[in-house]
Amino acid sequence: MSSGLIIALGCILPGLATGLGALPIFFTRSVSQRTLDTLLGGAAGVMLAATCFSLIMPSIDYGGGDVKAVLVTSAGILGGAILLDMIDKLAPHEHLLDKRIEGRDAKSLKKIWLFVIAITIHNFPEGLATGVGFGTDNLANGMAMALGIGLQNMPEGMAVALALVREKYTPAYAFLIALATGLVEPVGAFMGFGLVQVFQPLVGFILALAGGAMLFVISDEIIPETHANGYERQATYGIVVGFIIMMILDILLG
Repeated sequence: MSSGLIIALGCILPGLATGLGALPIFFTRSVSQRTLDTLLGGAAGVMLAATCFSLIMPSIDYGGGDVKAVLVTSAGILGGAILLDMIDKLAPHEHLLDKRIEGRDAKSLKKIWLFVIAITIHNFPEGLATGVGFGTDNLANGMAMALGIGLQNMPEGMAVALALVREKYTPAYAFLIALATGLVEPVGAFMGFGLVQVFQPLVGFILALAGGAMLFVISDEIIPETHANGYERQATYGIVVGFIIMMILDILLG
């Protein structure tokens, strides 16, 4: 298989994993909140490890591993977090589990669109991170990132579908929405890949920018939502196990 095809598949397939995770909605709706929080905690752990080993550490290495590289990486991380914070404040959306509504003009949109926008805000930086991972000419690094994002997308797809069914949408409609929310990731992935190709001198900063965006999503969205239902300890162990799994996969693929 050519490297170009691997990159294309690596940018596309992780987003489709959201739909794969939503498939159980056709067979059962009795997934407990405890199980869901644990799985989403695992997804957060996978994302955290992927961010560390496939974005932040390569950013430092790409810059030469010296103090200047650390400063550039730090600026990128901060920039990514600020960028996501601004989008989160401006874009109208409703959070997945705790039902908080944020952003401007949120009351003028239907509930389903608030929900879809929230997942889009969540998924776009993941796609961006995947594309940036492939854009560094380190195929193994990109594959590890794509695998990590795909793994964390499956419980997220299940959570999206379950939340929509609980809002009285049909399983088929819930599945299609879950699948559609994952399709923003390939857009972000190809954009991230293109950014790295065009701005080669800024690769270290772009890697860190994607890492900062991912860290913001993990800390601001996923972890608080998994700790809001009384299963904080289970979600925490999910994070630890997810981090370990992704760390092992990253080493094996690298």
